[in-house]
Amino acid sequence: MSNVAVYGAGSWGSALSVVLANAGHQVALIGRHSDEMELIRKQRENARYLPGVVLPPGIQPTTDLTLLNAELVVFSVPSHSVRQAARLVKDYLKPGCIVVNTAKGMEEGSHLRLSEVLAEELPQNRIAVLSGPSHAEEVGRNMPTTVVVASDVETAKAVQDLMMTPEFRIYTNPDVIGVELGGALKNVIALCTGIAEGLGFGDNTKAALMTRGLAEIARLGVAQGGHPLTFAGLSGVGDLIVTCTSPHSRNRRAGVALGQGIPLDTVLKDVGMVVEGVKAARIAYQLSIEKDISMPITEQAYRVLFEGADPRIAVTDLMMRGKRHELEEIVELNWLN
Repeated sequence: MSNVAVYGAGSWGSALSVVLANAGHQVALIGRHSDEMELIRKQRENARYLPGVVLPPGIQPTTDLTLLNAELVVFSVPSHSVRQAARLVKDYLKPGCIVVNTAKGMEEGSHLRLSEVLAEELPQNRIAVLSGPSHAEEVGRNMPTTVVVASDVETAKAVQDLMMTPEFRIYTNPDVIGVELGGALKNVIALCTGIAEGLGFGDNTKAALMTRGLAEIARLGVAQGGHPLTFAGLSGVGDLIVTCTSPHSRNRRAGVALGQGIPLDTVLKDVGMVVEGVKAARIAYQLSIEKDISMPITEQAYRVLFEGADPRIAVTDLMMRGKRHELEEIVELNWLN
């Protein structure tokens, strides 16, 4: 048994606190608002973000930042809050403790991956990334789930040892770049598959978007230094499938509403939680231009989200692009000759 902490008491932070308690640890679930955390403590449920999930006795809902002095600290805040949160908690963390980031995104402006942000702000700590197909609603209810943790080998194995349970299986991967980019960019494609559903299109369209979307994710990910095989794994195709198809997916739900003609501001307000794919679409589009990488689905997502493009015209533009080989990179390498 170890003392561990989860910083961020939203749906995912609450679900991971259940995982850690099931693994036999004493867990400090740390939120910002004392009245909300006291209500969670009394009810043994995060009724706002994870209704219906009973928090085990080993979880202590609190606002006490001194409890971050733990062996393992899970960061469960939105991507745009990671740097600010790191600065806030830096002095409370035990030097050398492992900080596991669970947010899936990149920093606007700098285009840094979130592990890079944490490395800048928390140089005294070991940083790991947790990703993969894992909705909080199912993890909190102990449904079988597999995820991946990326870091150096020693740190990744330590997280695996501390967090794995019979219901929550963790694989390790040294490819931090690929794991992070797969988790961030799949949200863009999930928005697009949601838009297609909102427009009334069917399974063929959604399968095409997921497949060609994965090609875009891998193209940018490899250009950034990720390994191609990572995008065929849990943080790539696995996370892409679940985010594009599940009713739990905020990005998919937001896309459906956009496809039905609801304005973006209204959609984001109605969802009530952060839709990471919106910011990711802007960043991914900017990166595609900077690195001269073909990402046509991402480009159309950007135009719909930020330039007011008609989603139906965006689909037509995608369908009427010039003729291509499916395996463009392989053909360019003369693999078929």
